Amino acid sequence: MRAVYIDTEFTQLNMTRQLISLALVDTSDFEFYVEITDTWLENECSDFVKKVVLPQLNLDKFGQSTSQACIELKAFLATLGPVEIISDALAWDWPLFLELLGPEGLPGNIIGCREINPEALELTAEMEHLLVDAPHHALLDARLLCAISEAAQA
Repeated sequence: MRAVYIDTEFTQLNMTRQLISLALVDTSDFEFYVEITDTWLENECSDFVKKVVLPQLNLDKFGQSTSQACIELKAFLATLGPVEIISDALAWDWPLFLELLGPEGLPGNIIGCREINPEALELTAEMEHLLVDAPHHALLDARLLCAISEAAQA
C-alpha cells in the first residue's frame, strides 16, 4: 500500500475554518497541490495566516475553484492504487480533505488514514531543526513530513 502524506493550510484554528491549500505527496515525488480561490476571504483569516501563509500563495499558478480542485484531486487519487493518507494533524487535515472530495466521499482506493507525531520519531538534529522552522506552506510541509517520516523509518 502506498503512503501519501497530506498537509493543509486554512483560515483559522476553529471550526469555521476554510481550506486555503492542500497538498498530497508520496515518496516517489508524485504530488498534488492546489490553492482554493472561492471559499475563503482574507478578512476571515487569523493574523498568523495573514502574516505567514497568504504571502506564500501563488494563486495565479495553483489557484482553482473548489469544484475544479475536487475534479483534479479525484483524478490524482485514481492514479495511485491502494493508499493510506498520513498526516501530522489529522483532526484538521482529514475533514478538509473530505470536504474537498465532496458528497461522493472517499474513493475506494483510500484504504485508511493515520496520524504520526514527528516529534516522537527518532530524528537527527537537522530534521528536528527543519520541523521547528516548517514553512506553513501545504506543499512544502507535506514534502517535509514525508521526508522526515521516511528517513526515521529507514
